[in-house]
Amino acid sequence: MPLALPHFQEGILLKNRSIKLCILILVAALAAPAAVFAAEEPAPAPNAAPAPSGQAAAASLAPSARSAILMDADSGTVIYEKNSHDKLPPASITKIMTLLLIMEALDDGKLKLTDKVQTSEYAASMGGSQIFLEPGEEMTVDEMIKGIALASGNDASVAMAEKLAGTEQQFVAMMNERAQQLGMKDTQFMNPNGLPVANHHSSAHDIAVMSRELLKHDEITKYTGLYQDYLRKTSEKPFWLVNTNKLVRFYSGADGLKTGFTSEAKYCLSATAKRDNMRVIAVVMGEPDTKTRNAEVSQMFDYSFAQYMNYPIIKEGDSMGTLKVEKGTTPELPLVAKHAYSVLLKKGSSTKDIRYELKIDGPLKAPVQIGQPVGKLVVYQGDQVLKEFDVDAPLSVDRAGWWKLLKRSFSGLFSS
Repeated sequence: MPLALPHFQEGILLKNRSIKLCILILVAALAAPAAVFAAEEPAPAPNAAPAPSGQAAAASLAPSARSAILMDADSGTVIYEKNSHDKLPPASITKIMTLLLIMEALDDGKLKLTDKVQTSEYAASMGGSQIFLEPGEEMTVDEMIKGIALASGNDASVAMAEKLAGTEQQFVAMMNERAQQLGMKDTQFMNPNGLPVANHHSSAHDIAVMSRELLKHDEITKYTGLYQDYLRKTSEKPFWLVNTNKLVRFYSGADGLKTGFTSEAKYCLSATAKRDNMRVIAVVMGEPDTKTRNAEVSQMFDYSFAQYMNYPIIKEGDSMGTLKVEKGTTPELPLVAKHAYSVLLKKGSSTKDIRYELKIDGPLKAPVQIGQPVGKLVVYQGDQVLKEFDVDAPLSVDRAGWWKLLKRSFSGLFSS
């Protein structure tokens, strides 16, 4: 028969049990709200683009870079970024904007590849990377682009700036104006080649933005994707060009874009590669050496192609509709896709019920400038907006004279 406990021991035992019970109730009460909050936290949509800061799996990308960004070229979706808005010296990556203005001038008919460009004494005096232009020497626009894209010619960049704008200073004003149009808030250009100078800065984010814009001109990779070529082929001293971006030779699918180096900027690169209809842009700034730079960009490419896929919306050359222009020399412009439109999805995501709508910003009045925003291409999955793309005017349209407008009005009356 068990021995009976003295009354004071029974009291202590009961008191201990009560304390334990109170602790258990308190723990349960504290845990309940946490469980509720966890349940209420919204789960990410299965097809959603990655968070701007990058996913945990990508956290180790570009560890040696001072700043970096990884972007899908078609949609502009950021896959990964690291200090991407830090304002840093961009070195020769500056030339991406120089090349963009050249390509846009070619598109708008202001320039032809066969046009001759004469080198001024000032352009020939540039140091650093150059193609050793002599004062008064002439090359075609095509040759100058090769000199900029492959050899990073500082002299060729200034020669082209003077050809397009008359002076280097006026060309720099054009560069900064275009940067503003593209929303590049971290950028200020002071020259067209990236030679060190005060207040000349950009960011990995802005470099990716202008790289994406340049890649809308498909023909640019015919230059930036070359590993080697020659200038002055028919002369006594042909000049051998070797691409400063070695990835175009050693990474499958790489075909651009631009390297950069100064002692202040360190080793920089805006690179692009394409596989299975998916093009990505990787930008790194402030890398310690070329070997590390190339290895880390290659890893960024590998990550993109392993984890993501592009779902095509509109193919290059497809009709997107028409753009009506009031009081213009042309009453309407056909909107044809100058590049592919697609959305970035995680591999294995559902592509059911994806559609798009073209939304034009009301009636457009002349004059219209090439590249002027005119509306949006909105991509949906069901009722959810997946992506919005800006749609730009494909050509410039001047205001029509009164006589042309009068004839148009009469022809409209008779045709009805």
